[in-house]
Amino acid sequence: MYNATYKGRYRISNPVKYRGSIHDVIYRSSWELKFMKWCDTNISVLEWGSETMVIPYKSPVDSKVHRYFVDFYIKVKDRHDNITKYLVEIKPEKFTKPPEIPKRQTKRFIDEVFQYGVNQSKWKAANEYCVDRGMKFLVLTEKDLGL
Repeated sequence: MYNATYKGRYRISNPVKYRGSIHDVIYRSSWELKFMKWCDTNISVLEWGSETMVIPYKSPVDSKVHRYFVDFYIKVKDRHDNITKYLVEIKPEKFTKPPEIPKRQTKRFIDEVFQYGVNQSKWKAANEYCVDRGMKFLVLTEKDLGL
């Protein structure tokens, strides 16, 4: 289950791999913490950063341009020595799908519709950013992280 209140400061064990300030690495969920540990200790990850990439996007809620701080940037070498750069967002699977329409429209449902729309706008902007730069954008859920 997603626990948004589980947060803290991550202590980098391989500072040479980290892009950004090693003294200010914050995780906002146990899933982000698990991904940080994987990035920090996996030899295939050449470099990584947390919330180091900022992408402008237009919100469907207020039609204004906002700043999207993508959860992670990683640079990975595969077993064939190919190097790929990724931007990675960690989200509960339920936030990656449109909300189910209830029998009556509650405030919670309306909030979920707005959040889904905002997420879609962020992810569209991130994907376009990555395509323009030869990178890949991924949204990982608890299933992808083996949780």
